[in-house]
Amino acid sequence: MTEYNHEELAAIREGVRALCADFPAEYWRKIDEEKGFPEAFVKAMTEAGWLSAMIPEAFGGSGLGLAEASVILEEVNACGGNSGTIHGQMYNMFTLLRNGSDEQKSYYLPKLASGELRLQSMGVTEPTTGTDTTKIKTTAVRRGDKYVINGQKVWISRVQHSDLMILLARTTPLAEVKKKSEGMSIFLVDLREAIGNGLTVQPIANLVNHETNELFFDNLEIPASSLIGEEGKGFRYILDGLNAERTLIAAECIGDGRWFVEKASQYARDRVVFGRPIGQNQGVQFPIAEAHIEIE
Repeated sequence: MTEYNHEELAAIREGVRALCADFPAEYWRKIDEEKGFPEAFVKAMTEAGWLSAMIPEAFGGSGLGLAEASVILEEVNACGGNSGTIHGQMYNMFTLLRNGSDEQKSYYLPKLASGELRLQSMGVTEPTTGTDTTKIKTTAVRRGDKYVINGQKVWISRVQHSDLMILLARTTPLAEVKKKSEGMSIFLVDLREAIGNGLTVQPIANLVNHETNELFFDNLEIPASSLIGEEGKGFRYILDGLNAERTLIAAECIGDGRWFVEKASQYARDRVVFGRPIGQNQGVQFPIAEAHIEIE
């Protein structure tokens, strides 16, 4: 069983909590009302070094682990913030960190750590391919020193606020591989160069303030050096990012739960009916207490 330094984790919580105090509920409500993006919050988290938590110190990060990163995002949500606007920078980086070449890591990771570049997007899901990732139809064909990308992706978040994107595409047709999980490759796409030059981004309107998009690739040419790791092993590589994503989002949900319990408790103390707070009634107390227990 892994042993964690609880004093260090508590210090992380305090640091994140102090930063989040500068972004109260009014800030987040305004962002939601305007369907905006919390640029000031993202900038503050970057400058404080929280978004580079899992980047090794040799590349300008803090060299922390997934547990510490989980605590960071949990605390953001526990403070009423929305870590969904920043978590992509953490888990997308994991694919590059685990499988990128020394040259790729030396070039990109310091820039991600400093905030010079943002890697907030991952292009995997397709309109006709949901959870069965092995059936993706987006292709990447090697032509000389370039790959040519054709296909379509959907529900791709934060493209407008990212400089780079992790892209999964099929480099060997499904019919030609021994295992369906083979023949897919991972690429690091420079969105600044791609958009308008073979990549079209179509925002998807939705009821909540979650920026997501449909992407169309029409003979997009990217350098062969954009390939991460070995060709054909992308499915295995993408799991490094997806596994981290699941862990981090689970931590965010715990933070959400703590925020909800705190808000419900405060309301139960403040709301007075028939001359006394409704929180004095066991019918109100018990569900809140049960929710607290489940979260803990």
